[in-house]
Amino acid sequence: MAKVKHSVATRKRKKRVLKKAKGYWGDRSKQFQQARRALMHALVYAYRDRKKRKRDFRRLWIARINAACRTSGISYSQFMYGLKKSKVGLNRKILAELAIKDSQAFKKLIEIAKNPKIS
Repeated sequence: MAKVKHSVATRKRKKRVLKKAKGYWGDRSKQFQQARRALMHALVYAYRDRKKRKRDFRRLWIARINAACRTSGISYSQFMYGLKKSKVGLNRKILAELAIKDSQAFKKLIEIAKNPKIS
């Protein structure tokens, strides 16, 4: 039986890891074991933070909407409740954009929320 050499597969695996670790600081981008450890941590953080990014943006949108509502004398919860009663189907991302870029349209939404028409 012939002896099996693993050098081709090993080299391919190491090159793949080192290529992904390119740009890491110090030996983390040059030594295989250091690169593998750093890459495993990076992948864990990337997976976790893809979920976290959604929460962070929602918090940001809510803070922006709340700040815009407070200037008109209404709380965020009252505003959202009024919009829901009036059957306004805008999500928080769009509401935050309106609060920043189109204050006139946002003021109209606040008026709608203050006087909800229940149908």
